[in-house]
Amino acid sequence: MKICGLQKTTLLDYPGKVAATVFLGGCNFRCPFCHNSDLLGGSAPELMTSEELLTFLRRRHGVLEGVCITGGEPTLWPEEVAGLMSRIKEMDYLVKLDTNGGRPQVLRDLCSRGLIDYAAMDIKAGRWHYAEVCGVEDGFRLSAIEESAAWLMEGRVPYEFRTTTVKGIHTAADFTDIAAWIGGCERYFIQGFVDSGNVLKSGFSSYSRAELEAFLRIVQQTIPNAEIRGVDY
Repeated sequence: MKICGLQKTTLLDYPGKVAATVFLGGCNFRCPFCHNSDLLGGSAPELMTSEELLTFLRRRHGVLEGVCITGGEPTLWPEEVAGLMSRIKEMDYLVKLDTNGGRPQVLRDLCSRGLIDYAAMDIKAGRWHYAEVCGVEDGFRLSAIEESAAWLMEGRVPYEFRTTTVKGIHTAADFTDIAAWIGGCERYFIQGFVDSGNVLKSGFSSYSRAELEAFLRIVQQTIPNAEIRGVDY
């Protein structure tokens, strides 16, 4: 496990909390529109050690309320991440996990150990082309994604689902399937694609606000409180 990035303060990543976001290197997916492509492989440089991160968090105690663990994909490092989360929680911080849902057993284990206060899981696309959208068709198990989503929907821990929409990848059919799949979920957000300049493959673009609102109306048939998030155009 390598800590490859740190956002020292965010008001967006942990809903309702002032938080820091920790970026871990490595991912088991290769989504072509990934905006953190430098974190996907094992070659990303390490920004700091776990001890250096914990020192930073001690200094920020009383200012920050939570810590978001994202990536990459944090569940690739179950024991290391569990140890880090445990030490963060010892400092009375709330911990949020961002995950692609590909390792449901790790997600369940971290939650059952009381290490996660809030989970955010990506719903990448409609199920019929999920593997293609994730860029890992060989060995891909949609059942693992479905298992993670179903477990979160049991309500063991506060959670959200979110989909980043990309023109040329997502269509209304995706949101029809997503509405059928996770209907009744606690929270669901549609997010617009933003080209960070560090996208795995170039050439993607965003949907307009009006187009996103059309997708939103589809999912609101089964998820009435679904929202568009992070779109200011």
